[in-house]
Amino acid sequence: MDHKVILVTIDGMRPDGFLTCGHPFVRTLMDTSSYTLNGRTMMPAVTLPCHMSLFLSVPPERHGITTNTYTPLVRPLNGLFEQIKAAGGISAMYYGWEPLRDVSRPGSLRYAGYLNAYIEDDTDGTLTDMAAARIRRSHPDFVFLYLVETDEKGGHRHGWMSQQYLDCISAAVGCVQRVWEEFGEEYTIVVTSDHGGHGRSHGQDIPEDTTIPMFFLGERFEPGRVLEGITILDIAPTVADVMGIARDPEWEGNSLLE
Repeated sequence: MDHKVILVTIDGMRPDGFLTCGHPFVRTLMDTSSYTLNGRTMMPAVTLPCHMSLFLSVPPERHGITTNTYTPLVRPLNGLFEQIKAAGGISAMYYGWEPLRDVSRPGSLRYAGYLNAYIEDDTDGTLTDMAAARIRRSHPDFVFLYLVETDEKGGHRHGWMSQQYLDCISAAVGCVQRVWEEFGEEYTIVVTSDHGGHGRSHGQDIPEDTTIPMFFLGERFEPGRVLEGITILDIAPTVADVMGIARDPEWEGNSLLE
């Protein structure tokens, strides 16, 4: 692998929520990354379809998953996890919402950890601890860390842009800061969201639901550069280029390094 990568998704994080959550690392994250606060996700703006599009770099009309229930692809293609495995790389995944297990096909992961966010306290912090412990011990080539509390315990319970929602974003940004401070020299770090939200829900074709932030931190990315015109489909090709592995020929997104 050319470079190792940590990908963090903060479920349900709107860009304006990120900007107003009050965590001091917000400014640092923007100053040290190439970033956008105007990225686009897919429709429907729902967790599993959007994450499948992130890892497979195709829209839902291609992968066929339009709800939070997984169905096998009629015409399969390799996603990011499978391309890493084919190149001899080692991947790890830590997540707080069980349906996300299907973003990787069986056999693609070396390490994984799951916590049920509906019954566990401080899910995001504990998942970050689990991922950090694995990185220190094994140094996998690719680590996916999924933080769920902004969506579940913030947006759905109290409403998008409520104080509780902003507090969840602040806690998640704190988790990102911990990852960056300990592993930013060894890993390129990508931080994004899958969708936004409005009221106490999401999934509509409105800016509040479909606009997402994206941050790319590492030696291949210019600090403070504002990116334009990028979508969630561009993440997998970009990560593949950072790692020096092949993309699946059916991927539709573009690498930011082209």
